[in-house]
Amino acid sequence: MRNESRTRKILPVDLLLEKRPCLVVGGGPIAARKVGSLLEAGACVTVVSPVLCPALAELKQERCIRHKPRAFAAADIKAQYVVFAVTDNGPVNQKVIKACRRARILCSAADAHWVEGDFVSPAVIRRPLVTVAISTGGQSCKRAREIKEKLAHYLAGQKL
Repeated sequence: MRNESRTRKILPVDLLLEKRPCLVVGGGPIAARKVGSLLEAGACVTVVSPVLCPALAELKQERCIRHKPRAFAAADIKAQYVVFAVTDNGPVNQKVIKACRRARILCSAADAHWVEGDFVSPAVIRRPLVTVAISTGGQSCKRAREIKEKLAHYLAGQKL
């Protein structure tokens, strides 16, 4: 669980990302989840990572994403709308956040540096006519996921 003293005040918003360029730095399972969410939103996704997990490799093969098979460079953020720093390397994630901050591009990190970023991703339930987002302001991803599962179970029995 994340340290409660590092909880941030948040403003829930729904980003309209259709056809907007978005960058994901990292090629593992967490990056794959972020990429999936971005693709659902209609974003044009580029992934920067020396290697890709199987899910991302499949998206690359299907030409759903653009892939730069190398380490992150500050120039990668140019013309991006939002950026996700989701490597398993803290210093790299910090480098991404700092580059985005200088360029005034919104950035989110999925590691201990999350608090230095500009936004956090909520747990999300999508149904045909409704989207529900659950956030703890960064305090506990696990708790948000638990609430999501309970709420999804409840909504499954409801007619929306």
